[in-house]
Amino acid sequence: MAAEALMTRDIVPARKLTAIVGRVMIADGDTFETRDVPQISVDLEGIALDGLLGERHRGYARAADARVPWYPRGTPIRNARQISIVCSEELADVAARMGIAEIRPEWLGANLVIEGVPSLSMLPRGTRLFFPTAASLAVEEQNVPCKGPGRMIARNVGGDAGMPFDFVRKAARKRGLVAWVERAGVIRVGDTVEIRIPEQWVYA
Repeated sequence: MAAEALMTRDIVPARKLTAIVGRVMIADGDTFETRDVPQISVDLEGIALDGLLGERHRGYARAADARVPWYPRGTPIRNARQISIVCSEELADVAARMGIAEIRPEWLGANLVIEGVPSLSMLPRGTRLFFPTAASLAVEEQNVPCKGPGRMIARNVGGDAGMPFDFVRKAARKRGLVAWVERAGVIRVGDTVEIRIPEQWVYA
């Protein structure tokens, strides 16, 4: 009966959207704060930079942290957080909820700002983003807000000690997405993005 009931639940068909790359950014400094560049090259390790300096989130693997409490801290795990993606509409909404003028993507360590998808953070795991130069990204999950970016926001807007906690509350399900590189290529400001959302259902 349980399996039969599951099969009769509503299934949302797969669909496609289009969007625009509004900004492209990299974190190549001492902090997670990012800076604008006209384009990035991506390979299966993430963002590829010239020279010996690596982009902050580059790599096949990363160390387990508080986001994956089922592993001991520091355990090498697959890096599904190579690229951080946000949208300007959601950041404007979070800023309004917090009572501040703006939240800049670079304060959150974002790599891509996507325009034209107001509920970007709600795109499900497995969504693919295809770019004109053949680069593609696979969405891993929502980027759960934490206090680190909240402290960066507070520092830039003159907020108090409670602002990082306020950010965690107000940015829930609006902090954007993390993704990993499925196919190498180049991502440029102004690119049209084809977003392919897989078939969805609720397993309950």
